[in-house]
Amino acid sequence: MSTTRSHQETQPTGNGPIINEEENGLFSPDWEHHIDPSSRRACNVGHNLRNTAWSCTESPQQSQSSVSSPVAFQQPQAVNSGSTSTDVPLQAGWEERRTPEGRPYFVDHNHKTTTWNDPRLANTAVASGLAATNANLGPLGPLPSGWEMRVTPTGRPYFVDHKTRTTSWDDPRLSTHPDFDVSQFQRDFNRKLIYYHSQPSMRPTKGKREVTLRRNMILEDSYADVMKARPDELKKWSIRFKGEDGLDYEGIFREWLTSLSREVFDPSYGLFQYSGHNNNTLQINWLSGMIPEHLSYFKFIGRIMGLAMFHRRVLDVYFTSSFYKLILGKKPSLSDLKCVDTELHGRMVWTLANDIADVVQLSFTITEDRFGETRKVELKPGGANIPVTEANKKEYVDSIVEYCIKTRVEKQLNAFMDGFKELMPLYLITVFDERELEFVVCGMPEINIEDWISSTDYHGYDKSDKIIEWFWQVVRSWPAECKSRLLQFITGTSRAPVNGFKDLQGSDGPRRFTIDKSGDPSQLPRSHTCFNRIELPPYEDLESLEKKLLLAIE
Repeated sequence: MSTTRSHQETQPTGNGPIINEEENGLFSPDWEHHIDPSSRRACNVGHNLRNTAWSCTESPQQSQSSVSSPVAFQQPQAVNSGSTSTDVPLQAGWEERRTPEGRPYFVDHNHKTTTWNDPRLANTAVASGLAATNANLGPLGPLPSGWEMRVTPTGRPYFVDHKTRTTSWDDPRLSTHPDFDVSQFQRDFNRKLIYYHSQPSMRPTKGKREVTLRRNMILEDSYADVMKARPDELKKWSIRFKGEDGLDYEGIFREWLTSLSREVFDPSYGLFQYSGHNNNTLQINWLSGMIPEHLSYFKFIGRIMGLAMFHRRVLDVYFTSSFYKLILGKKPSLSDLKCVDTELHGRMVWTLANDIADVVQLSFTITEDRFGETRKVELKPGGANIPVTEANKKEYVDSIVEYCIKTRVEKQLNAFMDGFKELMPLYLITVFDERELEFVVCGMPEINIEDWISSTDYHGYDKSDKIIEWFWQVVRSWPAECKSRLLQFITGTSRAPVNGFKDLQGSDGPRRFTIDKSGDPSQLPRSHTCFNRIELPPYEDLESLEKKLLLAIE
């Protein structure tokens, strides 16, 4: 662990702690090495900045090659182990401490490191951060002069400002003026939006390309015009409806997108189908080949989505999270299978959880029904002759997930991406995760809280219970982003049905939103998106409820 403190007892500036810098394994000329009276390993004096840096267990040369994390600015003071930042127990080998100012930080005795980051939140995806350690630092481009990116042992990226000798969790390429009165999710998402909208390829182009469409033939006319236009022409798109006066100052454009979305994404058209999870969200119909030129229509849809995003407009359609993962090039997971085929997902969960030896006989195949014709598809070459065993069942489940979510819709997906990339460079959207991309494509909805409350059932609780009053008090107080994230967490989508919460659907038909009394107050809430249900432990006060709820959704 490394900490710093000022000779003049002043606080360092910046978003992170001061660090000691070494050059080529040696101290800079303005640093001096000391051993303290208690024989502590190293006390490094920075004469220019008039501060000191402790290095507990390693030499400066070692610490340069294995910097672990931003660390506390002041000499840490141990606190009572019961005063943790949450009631969820820390992992073995971890301890929570606080600086003299009361800011919590965490000590990993296993690796002798410290971090501001609560290890109980370590399930946050950091793949994008790790990917950004390559030569060009990922989609955001190079760091400003004097900055360096490093990664903690748990994979979380942080940033070193060599000019001021400070570190920060915040990426300097994004907004430098975050609003600290909002949630971490909002801060991160807002920074990403600023970056996304500020890129040169997202700037409006001069001029207009006006097209005239017939309202009663909106899909046919739109398809013809969009597919024959060049991508640069689509960025100048202006709409006029035949026989109607009016100038398109974005109002007609929005109306066109809304009308077109309702038609082309209608499951009865055959390009998309309802998810296996509910009929509020859509996924690619793997049997869309029954439609002539279906791949051309998927390219058209890709262009429409890219066009809407370029013009900062939203589509009136809601997709499964796995569809957004495919757009981002992410690998689908077993949980994504639930939205594609709920019954198959249940079987795969059971297969992983139980000893299948002498119980079931499986091979690396899947059986499909194509318009009444049953056929077996091999999940790998020679799969029909490869039995599934305890040793390879994880590979089998992964193969099922990959095939059902990606492989069998690969042609449609590739056609969609061909059209999408013509207007929306992929490097622009890879800063988002799949949940954030939904907000970019579909917008941040306004949620009717009164309708939500009136369409909610309770199991184990009564609507007059204090914890239920607290729950709705918290939800009312949250901004739109957090409300949408909560709804996304519980139902799988950030939106209520068009006709309100009374029309919520589950995997087995209509399912009302339900708050279920379940779990210990030390635990986080859990959700069951197939049944629109949240398991809410009986927390003892409003503050605990809000803290645990935010931890769960973020």
